[in-house]
Amino acid sequence: MPNILEKILKPTARGKMWQVFLFIIILVTVGALIDVGSYYNKGTDYLLEKTGGVVKFPKTKEIPFRLGLDLQGGSHLVYEADLSQIPDGDKASALEGVRDVIERRVNVFGVSEPLVQTSVSGGKYWVIVELAGIKDVNEAIKMIGETPLLEFKEQAQEQRTLTEAEKTSIDNYNKEAEKKATDVLGKLISGGDFAALVKEFSDDQNTKETGGDLGWITEKDAPQIIASVKDLKDGQITKDLVKEEQGFSIYKLFEKRIKKNSFDDTKTEKEVKASHLLLCYKDIEGCTNDLSKDEAYAKIKEIKAKATTKNFAALVKEFSTEPGAAERNGDLGWFGTGDMVKPFEDAVFAQEKGTISYVVETQFGYHLIYKQDERDITEYKVSRLIVRAMTEKDITQDQKDWTNTKLTGKYLKRSVVQFNPNDNMPEVGLEFDSEGGELFAEITGRNVGKPVAIFLDGEPISTPNVNEKISGGKAVINGNFNIQEAKQLVQRLNAGALPVPIALANQQTVGASLGKTSMDSSLRAGIYGVLLIAIFMIIFYRLPGVLSVISLIAYGILVLAIFKIWPVTLTLSGIAGFILSIGMAVDANVLIFERLKDELRSGRPMGSAIENSFTRAWPSIRDGNLSTLITCLVLIWFSTSTIKGFAITLSLGILVSMFSAIIITKNLLNLLPVKMLEKRLWLIGSKTKN
Repeated sequence: MPNILEKILKPTARGKMWQVFLFIIILVTVGALIDVGSYYNKGTDYLLEKTGGVVKFPKTKEIPFRLGLDLQGGSHLVYEADLSQIPDGDKASALEGVRDVIERRVNVFGVSEPLVQTSVSGGKYWVIVELAGIKDVNEAIKMIGETPLLEFKEQAQEQRTLTEAEKTSIDNYNKEAEKKATDVLGKLISGGDFAALVKEFSDDQNTKETGGDLGWITEKDAPQIIASVKDLKDGQITKDLVKEEQGFSIYKLFEKRIKKNSFDDTKTEKEVKASHLLLCYKDIEGCTNDLSKDEAYAKIKEIKAKATTKNFAALVKEFSTEPGAAERNGDLGWFGTGDMVKPFEDAVFAQEKGTISYVVETQFGYHLIYKQDERDITEYKVSRLIVRAMTEKDITQDQKDWTNTKLTGKYLKRSVVQFNPNDNMPEVGLEFDSEGGELFAEITGRNVGKPVAIFLDGEPISTPNVNEKISGGKAVINGNFNIQEAKQLVQRLNAGALPVPIALANQQTVGASLGKTSMDSSLRAGIYGVLLIAIFMIIFYRLPGVLSVISLIAYGILVLAIFKIWPVTLTLSGIAGFILSIGMAVDANVLIFERLKDELRSGRPMGSAIENSFTRAWPSIRDGNLSTLITCLVLIWFSTSTIKGFAITLSLGILVSMFSAIIITKNLLNLLPVKMLEKRLWLIGSKTKN
């Protein structure tokens, strides 16, 4: 054992060659598994089936090639941007703004490698959009051209009251809805398939095809939903209808688990129950305290000195400057990471349960935190079947006259999906910029006790009543959303509005069949080219030619694996770059083998001739490939997508070709028996020495 270990750690010159050879074999094997992962997995399944489970090989991850528009098919759209109202000095930046917004929109929808570029010609401004994989051009137009118009409107006249006939209509409708939901619940209790019944009866259109799946949710996301399912076992449904404002729901719990930390899956997500005492000072906006910062710090240290877990609530009532703290005793309830400002969060998650922190400073002032409890966050995979009920809003909300306000989506800073704690329904939280926050405060201030309507693209989606003036620049859209609709609305709002109008000037759909024909032709040309190169190398260089073909095969395997892992978007021009790089790889071998012949003709021994052939050919290989790489970098940096794809695949191919020629080919040559080659010089295309 010591001798074997010593040979591994301190190998001879030939031992090092075998170690390099083993590394090459492992590298090429891994590359081959990446390239043909799907075929390998099918083979393992076949062996497993044929041997009755006796022969079982591990499976590999299947990584597909990323294909461009010309190979995969998709949509090609050309838009004209109207910059007539933009000053000349700002037109370039406005056009880039259009490009950025469109790119954000298509990225939100998960389009693979979208290409969005701008052009100016004939005094007109163009935006060219290429979307690989999008075959429905109308879908692509809708995706790009939608400009979500978010408006806040005030009521111009009093809302009319319902007639007795309308009230009766609502009651009758809801009785029928409840009866329908009760019948469905009976079918489920009798063993009916939940997903099938969702497709047949649920009024949540966007989750029908997924069996009503709401995804993984936590108690913080939807407390009422979790209250309905938390005591269920995996696979169980709620035994009674869950009556909500939007209708009658039946929930099914598929699974519950402890939520893992998104950055470290060996740890779990935690949430904390805490209360706090806040002491602000006069430099903080909105603070009514007359203390300076130093005085406030001295004061809270005095409070800390006498604070205990038993008297903490009393101290909050006496000293806390937080509005409403006396009524709530400073209680913050349960909260997780991201819910509080970072200094507060860092302190509370670090301290022990049942303790009071030292003084914590945030932008709101100085805090003392009483950490009452801590627990793992449980998340639940839930599906819902809902039968909608009718409300007054279904009849009256479209029968009001509304007037526009100055507040629109242009003032929107961000939007998020959240859940209404009262009825568990998804809603959209909005946060405005400073100007939008002031406008929103004005609107809510003059409409206390009245509704303010939120319109999206001219349609009212929520008409909440204003209970009090709302400051801070935050609002909630609580329309009749399901989770998918809420997420889609958030995506559209966050994508932003276009800075200038655009008009579709040209559209084209590239069919997948055309792409497949192009790819098949390219692959056929590539195969024929490689075969001709292999024949040429073997005829002219014999045994070294055979080794170069082996090296070329390894080169091809490695390059294709890199294309998958990177991932590189393959287009026709990209394939052309790859095929050209094959020629570059062969060129390096030609230089080496010709130099080998020269070394042998000069009378050098075989071992020395092989070493010198690589050493002296290297400057030519290096300089030739380096000049090509510089050209590729220039093309990547300054050119358009078609040329850029060619340059990327060519440059990757060149880098791997140098590895295959200098490492793989050299290693294979060095492993050949020198004496055998010296006796059979015809094997390397040289008959005599001078």
